[in-house]
Amino acid sequence: MDNANLLNEMTDRSREVFQRIVEGYLVTGDPVGSRTLTRTMSEKVSAATIRNVMQDLEYLGLLGSPHVSAGRVPTQQGLRMFVDGMMEVTDLRDEDRSRIESTMQSNQPDVTTMLDSIGNALSGLTQGASLVLAPKHEAPIKHIEFVSLAADRALVVLVFADGHVENRVFEPPLGQTPSSMREAANFLNAMAEGRTISELQHRIVAEIKARRQELDALARSMVEAGLAVWENEGERNERLMVRGRANLLGDDDAEGLDRIRTLFDDLERKRDIAEFLELAEEGEGVRIFIGSENKLFSLSGSSLVVSPYMNADRKVIGAVGVIGPTRLNYGRIVPIVDYTAKLIGKMISDGG
Repeated sequence: MDNANLLNEMTDRSREVFQRIVEGYLVTGDPVGSRTLTRTMSEKVSAATIRNVMQDLEYLGLLGSPHVSAGRVPTQQGLRMFVDGMMEVTDLRDEDRSRIESTMQSNQPDVTTMLDSIGNALSGLTQGASLVLAPKHEAPIKHIEFVSLAADRALVVLVFADGHVENRVFEPPLGQTPSSMREAANFLNAMAEGRTISELQHRIVAEIKARRQELDALARSMVEAGLAVWENEGERNERLMVRGRANLLGDDDAEGLDRIRTLFDDLERKRDIAEFLELAEEGEGVRIFIGSENKLFSLSGSSLVVSPYMNADRKVIGAVGVIGPTRLNYGRIVPIVDYTAKLIGKMISDGG
């Protein structure tokens, strides 16, 4: 039986017991016991009756017992049912709105700096860690060049048709020579002009397959390395910005701390962050991923509240989210993430 049908089949009493346990857990992180519920239920019922209801809910997979204690906490399935069918999303609080707006109104020199400030504000507001996926620069490319700096360091320079210039230092494949770098640059420039980075990447993959013999192996590895650097974290140009880690690392629970460390190790290793954008793109508006539903951070036992943001053409160009333990205050965080994503989209559409 799916969660929607399960919710419909539950009695009013079962639904109330379940809701109070989840809400209590989301506030305190602690198991909720039958004695606590006897004081808060809308009708007067005995602790024994409540314990029977709790056992039924546990049998259905909605509640679990973390220790030997009589208290219960929601399972991942229980949290999902609560979020989908019972959660009340609050209106955005005035102070939250003001904090987000003031971050965007300050004079930021560029979009990346502004998004970094938004990430810091989000982590402060939600007491979680914020994730902001910055947009790629999608203007057509005018010119690409590789510059050797040392045996193990090279610079890739991208000049866009709108005058924007990006350059990144990266480690070239072993054995590169000035001539293989020139060949790689010539190969890219022959098909780059008028194409955006993403359009060029798709074309390059097809071209390399078609011209594998013709294109020298060294030059081919240089082309692949030079393009790959745009998908990786750079210093000033990183696309996935994670702020507020300390909010999650302040937990005394050793097991929880290990899960959070796993999460950040996962983030550090993530070179291809397209998966994060995929999570957000699958549905317009805010999406909530709980625990192992979250294919990007499935080992962390955490939840992600994420929303894409769009440009003036209604094309998804980035995403913003909050990650934290599964007992996030979802009802408050959803409107914060939603409002932030809409404001970022508007600001980028208006030309920043």
